[in-house]
Amino acid sequence: MKQIVQSARTGTLSIQEVPVPRVRPGHLLVRTAASLISAGTERMVVEFARKSVLGKAKSRPDLVKQAVAKIHRDGLLATLDAVRARLDQPLPLGYSASGVVLEVGSGLEGRFQVGDRVAIAGAGVANHAEYNVAPGNLAALVPEDLSHLEACFGTLASIALNGIRVLEPKLGDIIAVIGVGLVGQLTAQLLAIHGCRVVCLDYSAQRLALARSLGAEFTWNLGDGSASAFIGSQTNGIGCDGAVIAAATHSSEPFDTVAEIARDRARISLVGITGTAFPYREFMKKELSVVVSRSYGPGRYDNDFERRNIKYPVGWIRWTEADNLAECVRLMSPSLRLRLTPTALTTHRFAIQDAEKAYELVTERTESHLGVVIEYPADRDGRAEPSPAIEIRSGPNPGSNRCALAVIGAGSFAQSKLLPALVLNPRVMLHTLVTRRGISAADAQRKFGFRHCGTDESAVFDDPGINAVVITTPHSSHAALTARALSAGKAVLVEKPLALTRDELNSVVQARNESSAFFQVGFNRRFAPMTASLCRHLVPLPGPKNVLMRVNAGQLAADSWQREPDEGNGRILGELCHFVDLARFLIGVPIVAVRADAARVVRGLCEDVSVAVRFGDGSLCTLVYTALGDPSYSKERIECYAGGTVATIDNFRTLEIVANGSVRRQRSRLKQDKGHQSELDAFVAAIVENTGPPIPEAELVEASLATIAIVESLRTGSVVFL
Repeated sequence: MKQIVQSARTGTLSIQEVPVPRVRPGHLLVRTAASLISAGTERMVVEFARKSVLGKAKSRPDLVKQAVAKIHRDGLLATLDAVRARLDQPLPLGYSASGVVLEVGSGLEGRFQVGDRVAIAGAGVANHAEYNVAPGNLAALVPEDLSHLEACFGTLASIALNGIRVLEPKLGDIIAVIGVGLVGQLTAQLLAIHGCRVVCLDYSAQRLALARSLGAEFTWNLGDGSASAFIGSQTNGIGCDGAVIAAATHSSEPFDTVAEIARDRARISLVGITGTAFPYREFMKKELSVVVSRSYGPGRYDNDFERRNIKYPVGWIRWTEADNLAECVRLMSPSLRLRLTPTALTTHRFAIQDAEKAYELVTERTESHLGVVIEYPADRDGRAEPSPAIEIRSGPNPGSNRCALAVIGAGSFAQSKLLPALVLNPRVMLHTLVTRRGISAADAQRKFGFRHCGTDESAVFDDPGINAVVITTPHSSHAALTARALSAGKAVLVEKPLALTRDELNSVVQARNESSAFFQVGFNRRFAPMTASLCRHLVPLPGPKNVLMRVNAGQLAADSWQREPDEGNGRILGELCHFVDLARFLIGVPIVAVRADAARVVRGLCEDVSVAVRFGDGSLCTLVYTALGDPSYSKERIECYAGGTVATIDNFRTLEIVANGSVRRQRSRLKQDKGHQSELDAFVAAIVENTGPPIPEAELVEASLATIAIVESLRTGSVVFL
């Protein structure tokens, strides 16, 4: 399918062929009929991407601060790799579209049906693409008499409607709309339908005339000077009862204008992105209130609502973003006497293949424009044919002396750590890449040279030409995908964790017992050079060992997928398993029991724990995992006490061994080496040379079970024996 994509590094726009996304539970597969370019928002995104690295840094000093901290902690080269990986991610554009439902995901049966016409919303959801996958709470049914060319305005109308709702205007109120671009025009229309008297202010005489024709009672051209006297003459000297700022400008002029025209104790709704320096004295004298509108309405930026279709109690939240979207497309119906009229706002229409011209018009302002709509082809049934999976043919399939590799998942970790390492291995043929989003599959295929890419995992499991699979998807899918790959006779390297529950772990073990292939978990720290040096020192030492591991993990982002129970399931299962396995490797004997305690949760996620691990020979390991520290400080520190010696690894940048009064040090100044390259090389060698799994699979199961036992210990408050 065709999709409009922008490079985050260069800002270059292109129309790319990418695989069609697959529907998933709680979502709809929609064949897009029309999508709307939001000139203000999308121009801002495009202009930011086109800035130089220095320009981006000036615009986002918060990210610069994070980068500097990472340099101090992890080294310059590691930071450069992370920055490059982030900038190399393709950006999907668009967030307001309309189309036809082609497939209904589980959980939405009856709520939507195949063939329904829907408006869809959301950045990364309602993309400028021939096909989109949208969650149920970001979709609304379109009236039968409404065209897709109008319904695609639904998201922007929802932004306008929520800006009005937070303003809480009353019948007959005089409301000012400052800035009558696309959102401002929709705001003025909705206010008029609401029974308000609308005054529009802008610098464009053409847009002001359009606003008058669509229901505004008064208009004022800001180029003619202050509007204070005019507003006073129209309101008997009272001023406006409220105002919606829908302008997009770096200036704070809209706040100066509001201070002049608003009545005493008026309310201002901020919808557009403007400067926010306001004249304090004037605002204080009138006791003006400012409320910032949250995009489409309640539910926006809430993953539970948007991605899991959680319902808000109607008695507490009557108008969610989903309700606003549905109401806006209802108000567009031609059957209504008072209605929104998006056709009056549409100035340009482009076919998807001409989308680059559309963006040139918007970003370069080559001519006057307002509503710019992109249209998509459909066959005589109203349904477009899905495009085939994209492939690159580059010679015959590999023989037995090569690893024909498929990769499922291509997030930032895979693209910054794993795929670059695999490319360097001459024994690897990158066969197939599968991701949830077609745009990421096509982008990674181009960057790393996969022969095929798509969005259907079956293409991997059903292909006899593939003998190995790397899995880097969200945690909740690891066990099921690993079991499927093993059942298909393919060796597996799955990123941690292997499983989230005992039942999942048992399913992997059962699949392995019935398969000729092996599995490996991405416990890369076993393969780090400093770990190898430490092991060479520890192995000959007599008696039990006492190991202390401290992980200064830093706080997880509030919107991180790792927080979600159906994807990440938290950091204990997802990250602490790394250190359980490393302790198992360093001590070299089986784990027999774990005991865990957690600090009281203050941010909604258990991520501060202390764990005691007991081993069969009497050795001990204490794991301290915390998000309470300063992230600029060293992230990982491992201390080993055994046989009269002390050995310490600090953040995999220094190794220090103290024995018999002497100190030996090993340093890596520019870049950490946590063993990713060696881990992948070992996996490939095991396949090509048929030498068996690089890590004993029983140890992988043991470390995974011990991590699950840590969670059980937190729940029961007792020691859990393996």
